[in-house]
Amino acid sequence: MSSETRTTGAALWQLAARGEVFDLAHPMRRGMPQSPNHPPYRMLLERRHGDMVRADGGSAANELIVTGGHVGTHVDALAHVSQDGYVNGGVPAGDVQGHDGFSALGIEEFPPYVGRGVLLDIARLHGVATLPAGHEVTAGELAAAEHEGAPVRPGDAVLVATGWSRLWHDPDTFVGTTGGAPGPGVEAARWLADRGVRVVGGETIAFEHIPPGKGHATLPVHRILLVEAGIHIVETIRLYGLADAGAAEFLLVLAPLPLVGATGAPARPLAVVERG
Repeated sequence: MSSETRTTGAALWQLAARGEVFDLAHPMRRGMPQSPNHPPYRMLLERRHGDMVRADGGSAANELIVTGGHVGTHVDALAHVSQDGYVNGGVPAGDVQGHDGFSALGIEEFPPYVGRGVLLDIARLHGVATLPAGHEVTAGELAAAEHEGAPVRPGDAVLVATGWSRLWHDPDTFVGTTGGAPGPGVEAARWLADRGVRVVGGETIAFEHIPPGKGHATLPVHRILLVEAGIHIVETIRLYGLADAGAAEFLLVLAPLPLVGATGAPARPLAVVERG
């Protein structure tokens, strides 16, 4: 190993030692808020201690987990959304989907992201902890938040804070079936796509402006980002801690489970912010 390599490695460890780590994933449990369009999360102990005891007195417990790929904090694969029968790249959806999932554009094709993250805090921009239900985040608001925080660069991961993760304890409000949920509209989606970002994400179950009483009738932001621009979406992120710390930019580590052929998968994003 060269001295240059050793120096670089030391610098990386020193950066890690100086950093504060923010866990951006919500804990997964029965009854957590989720879209009614996806199978619910369930976990049960398949084997309990004492069900089988080894000769030396040892015993083990294990569980069975059933979940949809878009439950809890998760990443959307490019195969998740189609428009007029086509997925990203103009590929006919019927050519790549089957009983065992997708032969292309599944979540296992997402390369783990370790890079620059930028937080655009729209709630802070308005001087509130949580945006009102049904608030549409505009391109102008994204630009204003960028001006107050950190510049967005090509290849970045951009996370849009609305304060909605503070409502995780209130599933009815969080899901937004009646009151709606804050999120980016079409102009905001195009603003993000035009900047060549690699990943976007937010705190709600759908990275969309959900008007009151409308539900998930249409998902134009998903179409623009996933189908047209090939930009992955992270949803249901726990951003309030990062927002309260005033972190405008950070190191983001993002790796969804590599479920072959799946349209999405749970993830545990980590943000590393240098102390001080």
